[in-house]
Amino acid sequence: MAGRLSGKTAIVTSAGQGIGRASAICLAKEGAKVWATDINAEALKSLEAEQAGIETFTLDVLKQDEVDAAAKRVGTPDILFNCSGYVHAGTLMDTDDKAWDFSFDLNVKAHFRMMKTFMPAWLARGNGTIINMASAASSIKGVPNRFVYGATKAAVIGMTKALAADYTSKGIRVNAICPGTVDSPSLMDRLKATGDFEGAKNAFISRQPMGRMARADEIGMLVVYLASDEAAFITGQTFVIDGGWSI
Repeated sequence: MAGRLSGKTAIVTSAGQGIGRASAICLAKEGAKVWATDINAEALKSLEAEQAGIETFTLDVLKQDEVDAAAKRVGTPDILFNCSGYVHAGTLMDTDDKAWDFSFDLNVKAHFRMMKTFMPAWLARGNGTIINMASAASSIKGVPNRFVYGATKAAVIGMTKALAADYTSKGIRVNAICPGTVDSPSLMDRLKATGDFEGAKNAFISRQPMGRMARADEIGMLVVYLASDEAAFITGQTFVIDGGWSI
């Protein structure tokens, strides 16, 4: 089914590594023209060299002026994949105002910023597809030491459903992806920071019924499906892709 996204354009945030990078590659391999953005310019350079069909530029999704400039640059994309996020580790008592505010700004408000900036053009055209990065650690499942992270991802799910309720009749589809544990550079960095990399890694794997973490490209192919015309009748939904963790 090669070419599932031929003729479509997509913009992906936080595409420098992990799920964002894998998704940008998957989208481009299926024929989409992909605008891959990240705050890390070096990571984007290697991405553009790795896969044809991808054009990159730096974007800080915490800044409205940069989001506005991005919209002028890309025009009206068919697909927006909001992939920005930050994992804060800790309970309520480990969460200060700074951690709370930053987590909600990057995990939730950045999605809001991007969607609101592109929405007028989608409404004028009568169609658009949004995919929001949520998590199984959210309203799907309570996870120890993920207090504010889980709160932000539950907010993304709620925001996704509310947006779909408002705009499905206007031709806008919006869905959320809820991964479990994904083998990614950011996760590896967090595991190393524990001081016991192998022990921490084994603990993450042991909670997975499938006995392994997800690959980033497995999430990327779900992004492709939700972006494609095959998913034309799907909106306002959460797609849990966690290897059975939330059973």
